[in-house]
Amino acid sequence: MLRVMMDTPSANQLEFDGPAVYRIRVRGRVPATWSDRLGGMAISLETSEEGDPTTLLMGELRDQASLAGVLSTLYALHCPVLLVERL
Repeated sequence: MLRVMMDTPSANQLEFDGPAVYRIRVRGRVPATWSDRLGGMAISLETSEEGDPTTLLMGELRDQASLAGVLSTLYALHCPVLLVERL
């Protein structure tokens, strides 16, 4: 189940062309060497409550287009996205 969590400012406060810090969790293992492919995000391996491997990506992306690029890359790499959170 994919959860998308974002701050809840009013629609006129949302910025699509400015930088923001994101946390993205995916099922499975993503090698740390893929950081460049994923917008320079920090990559750390974790274990879910069920004991399955998950990967946490965290970092600043310059805009929403960069976020879309990271998500598109994860999709192309067949990495199921579990969480996207704007911090």
